[in-house]
Amino acid sequence: MGELLTIDNISVDYGAIRALKSVSMHVNEGDIVCLIGANGAGKSTLLKSIVGLVPLSEGEIKYKGELISSVKHKVSTDNIAKRGIALVPEGRRVFADMTVEENLDMGAFLVKDPAVIAKRKKEMYEFFPILEARKKQKTRSLSGGEQQMMAIARALMSAPTLLLLDEPGLGLAPLIVQEIFRKITLINKENNLTVFLVEQNARMALKNSTEGYVMENGNIVLEAPSKDLLVNEKVKRAYLGS
Repeated sequence: MGELLTIDNISVDYGAIRALKSVSMHVNEGDIVCLIGANGAGKSTLLKSIVGLVPLSEGEIKYKGELISSVKHKVSTDNIAKRGIALVPEGRRVFADMTVEENLDMGAFLVKDPAVIAKRKKEMYEFFPILEARKKQKTRSLSGGEQQMMAIARALMSAPTLLLLDEPGLGLAPLIVQEIFRKITLINKENNLTVFLVEQNARMALKNSTEGYVMENGNIVLEAPSKDLLVNEKVKRAYLGS
């Protein structure tokens, strides 16, 4: 399995503030890679830079070996989606006044064939049965966990190769977080879908991933197999409460 996503020495500035500082990392095809760190470390900025929502000040990002972002070259966000990258943003960002079914349709906006859309929707309902039971309900009436499942299903409607997840466990009860991560692991195994997730629940993220990175103040300070980070003394003290 080769590198699917390569981030090479990127920096991002918000005015006079440097949010990302010479960040380099990679995501291998078929892996679940996690990025952990404190609030404000720059994790969400990194995901936004991958999908073209924030410009780079230096460095470059390649996907499947092709340049998608640098200081002089920028592929648009919709074209990045067409290439097979889907982002589930922090806070889910669902269309609250639309039904579950309408939200899923929005996830398939790049797909022109109604038969393909219907097939993918059926697959999502099989994978997330609660969504089928709620498909005619307005999304605002769903619980936080149901909304998160719907946000993931909506992203999967585009049949991505790389799924980016920004804080999938944010604001959810521990049992619901476990269920969300169980689904993420299943998606990875059954669909061979590569996953890159940002998560503040460091223990849950590391237990359910293959490779891990630690970000502090816009810098990558640690990189190792997730199982090694789980027993790393610095990580345990700073992020695992032990």
